[in-house]
Amino acid sequence: MTVEAAAPAGRDRLGPLIITIFGLYARGESNWLSVASVVQLMADLGVEGQAARSSISRLKRRGVVRAERRDGAGYALSESTLETLAEGDTRIFERRRATIEDGWLVVVFSVPESEREKRHALRTSLTQLGFGTTAPGVWVAPGNLATETRRTLERRGLSEYVDIFTGHHFAFGDLRSKVRAWWDLDELTDLYADFLRRHRPVLDAGVTSPEQAFQTYVPMLTAWRRLPYSDPGLPLSLLPPGWNGVTAEALFEQLNKTLSAPAREHALAVIHGR
Repeated sequence: MTVEAAAPAGRDRLGPLIITIFGLYARGESNWLSVASVVQLMADLGVEGQAARSSISRLKRRGVVRAERRDGAGYALSESTLETLAEGDTRIFERRRATIEDGWLVVVFSVPESEREKRHALRTSLTQLGFGTTAPGVWVAPGNLATETRRTLERRGLSEYVDIFTGHHFAFGDLRSKVRAWWDLDELTDLYADFLRRHRPVLDAGVTSPEQAFQTYVPMLTAWRRLPYSDPGLPLSLLPPGWNGVTAEALFEQLNKTLSAPAREHALAVIHGR
């Protein structure tokens, strides 16, 4: 479930929180939440009502949500957002880390100068999918991302500019060194370390109520959902020893298991006015 990465501060951080709320709870409510319920849920996260309303309006202008009246004023996720969230669910909640045996996915693209915006869209899409860059116009990712990559590029109208190949690294050079050149592993290590620092104390402190679970779970999931895209699940044999991404994945799985049900209980109580 991902549409955009969480921003660190300022008003831009609100959009990702709202998308998380819609992704978690609107889809089970016939893809609709009232404005009042979203504002209240954001208030539970410490966000003022006007700031929440302004952020929803920005999401509407971007086509992420659309205004829709049912039992009052509310919003539904757009069709494209629903598709993106469905694709993201698998990577976030069911991700399988690649192995060497999965091989590699290589994407080569060429875009005419007259369609430079497509080139930017391709680069953005491949970056969001977790691809690394081996050379200008040549991108690589673990082979188990082939189906997801094809669907994403087709859905975004970019397939005509792309050739996709699968295979294995045959020769030459040390593949571990190449992976470090193709992906910024230091940055990934820092991102995982920050997630661990911020969210590991939750396990020690525990939660005492559904509301507290909601207040912890939504920001945690919002912070986490960018990481499975920054790190496409590279084979552990090619990563530094003691890779902290494994520890972070285990923490996320434990927090998700512990917090998701009571957080949903609180959210649904607000949504249904109980």
